[in-house]
Amino acid sequence: MGSRSSSSAGGGGSGGESQEEWGTGLRRGEDEDEEENVDLAQVLAYLLRRGQVRLVQGGGAASLQLAQAFSDSDDDNESAWEGCLGDRYIPPVDTAPDTAGLDHNEIKTQILLAAGKLGSSTDCSIPRLLLQREKGRCRNDSFSPGECSRMVSHFLPNYLGYTDSYAQKAFCGIYSQDGRIFMSACQDQNIRLYDCHSGRFKKFKTVKARDVGWSVLDVAFTPDRGQFLYSSWSDYIHMCNIYGDSDTHTALDLSPSNRRFAVFSITVSSDSREVLGGANDGCLYVFDREQNTRTLRIDAHEDDVNAVAFADASSHILFSGGDDALCKVWDRRTLREDNPQTVGVLAGHQDGVTFIDSKNDARYLISNSKDQTIKLWDIRRFSSHEAQEASRRAVTQQNWDYRWQQVPKRALRKQSLPGDSSLMTYRGHGVLHTLIRCRFSPAFSTGQQYIYTGCCSGKVIVYDLLTGMIVKKLTNHKACVRDVSWHPYEEKIVSSSWDGFLRLWEYRQAEYYDDDLHDAPGEALEPRAKRSTRATRTGTPSSL
Repeated sequence: MGSRSSSSAGGGGSGGESQEEWGTGLRRGEDEDEEENVDLAQVLAYLLRRGQVRLVQGGGAASLQLAQAFSDSDDDNESAWEGCLGDRYIPPVDTAPDTAGLDHNEIKTQILLAAGKLGSSTDCSIPRLLLQREKGRCRNDSFSPGECSRMVSHFLPNYLGYTDSYAQKAFCGIYSQDGRIFMSACQDQNIRLYDCHSGRFKKFKTVKARDVGWSVLDVAFTPDRGQFLYSSWSDYIHMCNIYGDSDTHTALDLSPSNRRFAVFSITVSSDSREVLGGANDGCLYVFDREQNTRTLRIDAHEDDVNAVAFADASSHILFSGGDDALCKVWDRRTLREDNPQTVGVLAGHQDGVTFIDSKNDARYLISNSKDQTIKLWDIRRFSSHEAQEASRRAVTQQNWDYRWQQVPKRALRKQSLPGDSSLMTYRGHGVLHTLIRCRFSPAFSTGQQYIYTGCCSGKVIVYDLLTGMIVKKLTNHKACVRDVSWHPYEEKIVSSSWDGFLRLWEYRQAEYYDDDLHDAPGEALEPRAKRSTRATRTGTPSSL
């Protein structure tokens, strides 16, 4: 929560991602004071062992002091410190989510309509939908977008279709808006671009990031998909071209006042003119690309700003989330550096916010938090001053560090703060080590009926937005999954993990029956049957 030094080679920092290599795995007992002393001893032993600090002789013969050592690499593979909790922490699942707030909000009707479930029969099988179309009961003899989303719900990704491996931790991974490019950023300072045209997933370019301290922390495409931006422990946000024989890097100078400065989250306005960033000094930064200068520095949060997002394509409304556990809503048209005023504040989290994703309708957003929950918000329901103070008090009472400590039992209790204005709370994933991200599922293929997130236990978790129940778990990573991205038009999810693997998940039929392998009774299709069964064996199905 407070400022902390980083031992990364290119820079230092505080808060959110400053020393994310400090994994977790230290368990707490009943006597927390005694346990804290044990934790500190283990931390010191670990730092000495890795060479991140060293003992030097002080002024007297018996006087020893600690000196910080800087390293250019992170070669230690001890699972407890590399974001590898494994089976040491199993996030508790909420078996009876409270849907009261959501049931009385219009988002329920919106999702049911978009998913083809509003006022329809409980039988949503594909044969029934096909029969309705054959009987002419579909508008224009074709399935509606809702009916298409309803069918897609039968084919959620469940199969590991592609894997790429890196030498170091994968931090970010996102699809472009049209789904034709996937971009991955790794701690090795390389940004890799993959061609996703027509079902492909093939790397076509690798760009060496510049001015990187610790790692690339966030990436974003420009709306025209001709360039991308990335941020790190640096005074600059960098921009680079996607296509062309040579790489042209442009540094956008944010001119911060902090000596150790990092931008944890970036996004670009729909007209490509403005770049919005959230930084470790608690400020929002707006850089105008046409004027080639920073135009705004807004004192936004009491601690690190870990997440920023635009509310919709107009880019008028901004969202921000920070380590003060608050989500704030801003109007870009009235934003002034000398007198920054929020439109409203959303309070209910009990620890820092790690990520924000907008539903892109200027109304709803979700936030992931170190309190091990995701919350759904309606910006027409702002929190009272008393609720904001309750969140602030909850944060000040946190005396554990999510980057390297185990989740205390009190943080796992299912309880709401007074005045919590969120519509829904989702529990069942873990947020440790790093700023783990969550997102709405795509509107085109799923009607945004799901929320999906990474997890510190190496899983991808998919929640039903309306019920809060987990509908899918994708398990194959050996360390925390920091970022997840769902293809905007296809049933594919890519997970980026600290185990150094990028994994592409897609749908595969788990079993084949005799009828599936024949066009007609007695007419065998041997080549197709062989290909199907071989593909089933070579992949890795999910556990749920």
